[in-house]
Amino acid sequence: MIAIVDCNSFYCGCERLFYPALWQQPVVVLSNNDGCIISRTDEAKALGIAMGEPYFKSKDAIQKHGIAVFSSNYHLYGNMSQRVMDTMRSLVGAQHVEVYSVDEAFINLSAYGPEELHAMATHIKHTVETWTGIKVSIGVAPTKVLAKAANWVAKKHKAFTKGVVVLETPEKVKKVLEQLPIADVWGVGRKYAQKLEGMGHTRAWHLAQLPGTWARTHMGGVVGLRLHRELNGIPAIDLDERLVDKQMIATTRMFGKPVSTLADIKEAVATYTARALEKLRRQHSVAACISVFVVQKEAPTGGRFSHGRNISCSYTMPVASAITPHFIAAALQLAEQLYTPGQTYAKAGVTLSQITPAQAVQQNAFAAAANPQLNQLMQTIDNTNFSMRDDAVKFAASGTTRNWKMRQEHRSPRHTTRWQELPVVR
Repeated sequence: MIAIVDCNSFYCGCERLFYPALWQQPVVVLSNNDGCIISRTDEAKALGIAMGEPYFKSKDAIQKHGIAVFSSNYHLYGNMSQRVMDTMRSLVGAQHVEVYSVDEAFINLSAYGPEELHAMATHIKHTVETWTGIKVSIGVAPTKVLAKAANWVAKKHKAFTKGVVVLETPEKVKKVLEQLPIADVWGVGRKYAQKLEGMGHTRAWHLAQLPGTWARTHMGGVVGLRLHRELNGIPAIDLDERLVDKQMIATTRMFGKPVSTLADIKEAVATYTARALEKLRRQHSVAACISVFVVQKEAPTGGRFSHGRNISCSYTMPVASAITPHFIAAALQLAEQLYTPGQTYAKAGVTLSQITPAQAVQQNAFAAAANPQLNQLMQTIDNTNFSMRDDAVKFAASGTTRNWKMRQEHRSPRHTTRWQELPVVR
């Protein structure tokens, strides 16, 4: 049996944790640059606040109903996510936990009998909520897809389920699948949902009853067949307990305000390059190719700018490495190639590719030998920034003022990762 542990309105839950007065009030969290609503509490949903709705369109309703608004606080969310995942690992063992996203994890509960599953899931829920303060819902079933279906019921009917649903019998599975809309089935995208609904298959149970050959033919081949098997209680998506190294690493951001100078573009590109290289070194890898892109701004329409053309270019390094200054030098040259005087830009980003393990670097006979002291320097900078936070050590090319940084007008303090922002108890 597999469990899915899903944090309820995770970003909002992290904010509420340090503002107890908000536990019964509606809360929303905004995306980068305070653009769209990306997390809502049940109270905000009940007031008609839509997921993904631009903030400026919802502002009147938010003010009318006294909804608390927060900018994204990724330092806080990342730290709280780690605490939730570490709590689950301590309960069942790290080898039985697969982190699926910042607020979800699958747990292998095959060691427990049918009569123990509900008690164990309840114990996990109680412990996570007690130790971290983050509310969670848990669904347990024979497969990942069915576990997600169980979790859908657990969250939809919290008062009745108490946040835990276990599908240990075929009868319970059928009852849930008959309720679950086809569009809410894990693995069924919008295109396939529209196709199935057009054929009259509006519930998950309808898809489960179709022949497996139909799913294979009409829903993406092997992927559709796996989904069909999972709905019928046949495990087809393994629990992956290993952390897989990324084959491509990207760092991109919308600018807090339109940028028009080459100096600002270079600062942003250098900053994103340094961040991408940190991620690369964290998985003990090297990269051979760096790509830079910028998104131009079009003329304003209705008082707001719209996105324009996305242009990019790449550079292949003589030797794969993870040395930040080497990549920054290349990235700045690419930024100069992309920049057009007089043009306004909305976004920039950096992508690393051709990634390989650091111990498997192919040397270049025509390139200068790597300086081993540079690797030690990178490790020292990473350790310093990790312990001191706020990029205590920056590369000069990243600038100091960073006027292009994304807008966060409603960001709460980083309560758990900054000494100067620790909560004060009176």
